[in-house]
Amino acid sequence: MLSKSLIGLRVIDFTQIGAGPTCTQTLADLGADVVKIESPQGELGRALAPFVEGESVGFLALNGNKRSVSLDLKDPQQRNAALQLAAGADVVVESFRPGVMDRLGLDYETVKRLKPDVVYCSISAYGQRNPWKDKPGVDGVLQAASGLMSVTGVPDGPPCKVQVPLVDMVTGYIASIAILGALARRARDGAGEWIDVSMFASAVSLQQMTFAAYFANGAVPTRIGSAAPYAAPNEALRCADGWIMVAAYHPERWIALCRIVERPELTSDGRFRELSGRITHRAELVRLLEERTTLRTKAAWLEQFEAADIICAAINDYAEAVALPAFVGANMTEVMRHPVAGELMLPRSPLKAVGEVPPTRRPAPRLGEHTSEVMREAGLEDQLPPTLLCKQERT
Repeated sequence: MLSKSLIGLRVIDFTQIGAGPTCTQTLADLGADVVKIESPQGELGRALAPFVEGESVGFLALNGNKRSVSLDLKDPQQRNAALQLAAGADVVVESFRPGVMDRLGLDYETVKRLKPDVVYCSISAYGQRNPWKDKPGVDGVLQAASGLMSVTGVPDGPPCKVQVPLVDMVTGYIASIAILGALARRARDGAGEWIDVSMFASAVSLQQMTFAAYFANGAVPTRIGSAAPYAAPNEALRCADGWIMVAAYHPERWIALCRIVERPELTSDGRFRELSGRITHRAELVRLLEERTTLRTKAAWLEQFEAADIICAAINDYAEAVALPAFVGANMTEVMRHPVAGELMLPRSPLKAVGEVPPTRRPAPRLGEHTSEVMREAGLEDQLPPTLLCKQERT
C-alpha cells in the first residue's frame, strides 16, 4: 500500500504556510513520521482564515498525520534540541528565507556533519542562489512574478490570480518528488544531498508549454479566458442555463461538434477547416457556436456531446462539484475529528494504488502537542526545561 511505503522514515519539518506543509503532509500520507517544529506562537499557517472554534481550516487541511513539537529556536538550549532531532532524521525540510537556517545553526552543512546521509530540502521563494534569494514571496506574488497572472483572466480584463494557492501546492509536490528521488539515490550509494526547491521555478514549470511557445515564436501570450492557446475549440461555451467546457479540436470531434450543433458548414469554411485557422479566428468561431449552444441547456448538450465522445463537462461551482458521481466515486473526502475544532469534512489524500482507499489522516496537531513524546523518544527530555515539557503535556 502506498500509505505504508515510507514507514520507518523520520522527517523533521521546519515549514509553514502552504508549500512546505504540502510537501511534508505528502510524505506523511506515504507513511513517514513527520515531526513539525513550531515556535511557541505556532507556525504562520495557524493564523489563516477561515477558523472553526479558533482553529485555522487551512492549517488543518495541510498538516494531518504530523506531530507538533514547540521549540523557541532563539533559545540556545532549545535550538540544540532541534539540531539533535534533525541529526536523528532521514529528511529535513525547511521553508525559511535563505540564510535563516544558517544563522540558527540548523543549516545543511551543520546537520550533515552530524548526519552525513541526510536528505535536506530547502523551499524558498526564489531559490538558495538566485539573485532574488533575499526577497520574500507568497503564492500570489509568485503568480505575478512568474508571468502566470498575465495569462490568467479574460481579454482586456485586470490581472487575475488563480484563486487556489496553485504555486504553493505544486511547489510542495515538486519538493516531495525531489525528496523521494534523493532517497532512492541514497538507497543506492548511501549519500545524502541538499535539495533547492524554488516557488518561482515551480511557477515557471507550470507554464512549460506556454514558455516553450514564447521561446519558439517570440509572441508574448495574453489573457484569453477559458481557452487553450494551442487548440480550438477548447474553451467554455455559453448555454441557455450556464456554461460548459468543450474540447473538440481533434478532427473527428470537430466534425462531430459541428454536426450536433447543426453547423456542418463550419467544417468546410476556410477560416475553420484547419486547427491553426480555428485558433486565429477563435472569437468568430465561438460567436457562431454560441448562436446554437445558447438555445439549449447544459444537460441537453452534454448528453449529445458525450454520446459522440466529445470531451466536455459542465462548469461547476464547489456545491455542484461535490455532488457529482465522479467526486463521490473518487472517495476524496474524509471526516476529521479534531479535539478543538470538532468534526470536519476535509479532502482526502489522492495518493493510492488501484483499489486502495487511503487511510483517514490523523488530525493536524495542536501546537506543541507532542513535545514531550518526541523528546522522550529522542532521549532529549533532560535537555529542555521541565516547565516547557509540562506545559505542552497540558495543551
